[in-house]
Amino acid sequence: MTPPVTIPDVLDPARAAALHATLGRAGPPPEAGDPLPPFYHHVYFWDARPPAALGRDGHPQPGGDGAVPQTGLPRRMWAGGRLTFHAPLVAGRAAEKTTRADPPVRKEGRSGPLVFVTLHHALRQGGTLCVEEAQDLVYRTDPDPGAPAPVPVPPRAPEEADWQVDRRFDTTTLFRYSALTFNGHRIHYDLDYARRVEGYGGLVVHGPLLAQLLVLEAEARLGPLSAFRFRAMAPLLHSEAATLAGRGADLWAAGPDARLLMQAEAE
Repeated sequence: MTPPVTIPDVLDPARAAALHATLGRAGPPPEAGDPLPPFYHHVYFWDARPPAALGRDGHPQPGGDGAVPQTGLPRRMWAGGRLTFHAPLVAGRAAEKTTRADPPVRKEGRSGPLVFVTLHHALRQGGTLCVEEAQDLVYRTDPDPGAPAPVPVPPRAPEEADWQVDRRFDTTTLFRYSALTFNGHRIHYDLDYARRVEGYGGLVVHGPLLAQLLVLEAEARLGPLSAFRFRAMAPLLHSEAATLAGRGADLWAAGPDARLLMQAEAE
């Protein structure tokens, strides 16, 4: 088991303002001393590694100095997460994130072996625990070039919603979000890699970006949140539009063919 890793950071308001602009949010961005909106912590606590410490996909190699243990599989996907909000993080102040990993769990899927890794993050500011987050990752094998490509059949999104918002994601948005979160995963900006190596039909919209938009919609409609859970169901390509929707505390993102991209629950 890899030891816990702690990363300190000062929650620079300029970075929050850049995310605010990237998301196209109305109104002024957070300033120093203001509470950060939920999930904004993803633009902080960068784990910056030299090129030699990166895998072929642009992420830090598992099993290195970071919290992610060795998995033996090359393809990485963020499958979902669970957050508990104890206190707001405040812009302009020092904070720290401590991460520990559960032991990897190996399973056999329809397309080959899978390894599941859950990371547990604790975010503190001034000695106070502000946010707890569990991040579920899945590592997969490369597809067999001689086998027919699998045709997944994701579930369909709910038909009845209290509200819905349509969003599009161009390559500039994907680039800016990757830069702000220091996410080097090439599926979000390297079209040839996304198609030829990972087998996607185009660039992939970040799962956390969809989750960020859903959690902000939840807060706007339900008020301050104590918890938020989400699960990725299918990828969204940059050429596709998404519909964010919700009914009560249940939220989801749907693709243009009504396939369920992400389901979420807010408290």
